[in-house]
Amino acid sequence: MALDQFVFLMLSTILFPGLFFTISLALFTQYMVRKISARYQNRMGPSYVGAFGVLQPFYDFWKLLCVKEIVRTRFSMVKAAELFFLMGLVFPIGALVFLPLSLFRVNSEFDVLIFFYMASVMPLISIIMASMAMPGPYTSIGVSRILSIVTIAEPAFFASIIIPVYLTTRTGGVLFMSLSGYVNVLKMWSNPLSAVIMLLCLIAYIISLQAKVMYQPFNIPEAEQEIIAGFETEFSGPLLALLRLLHDVDLAISLLLGVYIFLGGPLPFRHLSIGGILLLLVKYVVLVVVITLVKNVMGRYRIEQALLQLFKYSLIPAIVAAILVSII
Repeated sequence: MALDQFVFLMLSTILFPGLFFTISLALFTQYMVRKISARYQNRMGPSYVGAFGVLQPFYDFWKLLCVKEIVRTRFSMVKAAELFFLMGLVFPIGALVFLPLSLFRVNSEFDVLIFFYMASVMPLISIIMASMAMPGPYTSIGVSRILSIVTIAEPAFFASIIIPVYLTTRTGGVLFMSLSGYVNVLKMWSNPLSAVIMLLCLIAYIISLQAKVMYQPFNIPEAEQEIIAGFETEFSGPLLALLRLLHDVDLAISLLLGVYIFLGGPLPFRHLSIGGILLLLVKYVVLVVVITLVKNVMGRYRIEQALLQLFKYSLIPAIVAAILVSII
């Protein structure tokens, strides 16, 4: 590897769009969700730390990480839980090199599959394994509910991503399946036939994302009593900070992926241009507002209701979109 390529790789991994950028974006996303949710509920939301309370998520994270202590039980495996959380953070942050946003861009056939594995599958596995490293009765219930939800949510989320990528990268009978196909997204929306498919996939994406990040109405991984936090019950201090950070990173990267696949990223502007950066930010905020709206207007489903609604409104639209693609 040449020296300039190595420098770009380090910059992409550590600064942009790597560790610092991803954590900043994740905490800013948490701030927007909390602030918008507060407006829906007639509250102020984060207001004290930083301008308009924008640094409140960072302060909460730092307090849990450095001030609060870990509550241990006889069977707690704290080091194992920490390892799984760190592993869960490394994979999605590393997956950002596949996005066109990266300074050191990795562009290859079927890179969307690698991205999905690193950015979607590994954080989920990390959360489950870290939860099982801190055993407890409510932890087991919470993990079982996570597994029940993801049996439908993850296939629907995968289908909602892979179908638009298939549409935008299949040209002349050649299947490339790369995230670079975002440059053709606007063409897909302008064609009535492909626009219907894109709309079905967008609906499946939003609904399955709500379940994937455990927002209402799919926040049933909480245990039987409302005051018990399910798989989070045994987490405290730094472990709780890492869990919440992993959740926010997973949400931020999933939203960033949606901006490229469904909204065309910075199009019609160029990458890293002023117009492109502003438009990318606007599209990102639009998706955040949409999922926060769904989060606040819906009540919590029971487990059987959640599975049924996920099947009806996320998996079925994705299946219909796949059938339309095969017909067209």
